[in-house]
Amino acid sequence: MSKEAAYQFDQLGALYEDMATWPFRRHIETPSVFAAIGDLRGLDAFEYGCGSGYYSRLMKHAGARQVVGYDLAEGMLDYARRCARREDLDIGFCGVIDEGCERNFDVVLAVYVFPYATTIPELKQMAAEMMAPLRPGGRLVALPLHPRYAPAPDYYSGCGFSLSPDDVAEPYRDGGRLRLDLHHGSQNASVHAWYWSQEAIEAALHEAGADMIEWSNPRLAPGHGMEPVPQALQAYVAQPHAAIIQCRKR
Repeated sequence: MSKEAAYQFDQLGALYEDMATWPFRRHIETPSVFAAIGDLRGLDAFEYGCGSGYYSRLMKHAGARQVVGYDLAEGMLDYARRCARREDLDIGFCGVIDEGCERNFDVVLAVYVFPYATTIPELKQMAAEMMAPLRPGGRLVALPLHPRYAPAPDYYSGCGFSLSPDDVAEPYRDGGRLRLDLHHGSQNASVHAWYWSQEAIEAALHEAGADMIEWSNPRLAPGHGMEPVPQALQAYVAQPHAAIIQCRKR
């Protein structure tokens, strides 16, 4: 991700933290991410594109031995550090992936990061940076934009956001730009993202040393306690805006 792309997140720490409570994240995304990650007890975890540090904190609470969060947006890092201090959690946050991070981690998590690569070279660089902290055999769990997200701008409005491709005639064109509008209660913000196909992402990951790449859809958590399930969440499960990738480092 370029510094220019990262800058759009500098003032969004509070909004991203609030998003963690939105029903589609609480009942679908977060449980699906941790089902993919598995047991973290005693493992070292790295969050690439940590934002407000929400997942970094959850990984520490889940028993990870060491957690490091990385982000290019300094405003996000400042917010993440404050949140970790409030919960008295020992988490390292950094804006540079240095040699001390390379080949030291069992798990790397990257949530909503691939969509902020603006070109194929940036996509390849991003994949290489995600894989760099992993030990051989370590696992990457990532959430890119779903290869077949719903391009109708109002499809996800019941979940608190909308996705609008610049080119409505070609919503699945590699490198195509989208506008992401966040609107939940009194919270509103807009950022730009970029679409990358499954083939483009897998090619970048393979070049970066990934193997055993698997794709899956987020699912509604068992025992969610919602009867009936809200229509907006049913629609999200039917056509989620993000997919889950799992792979290992060769």
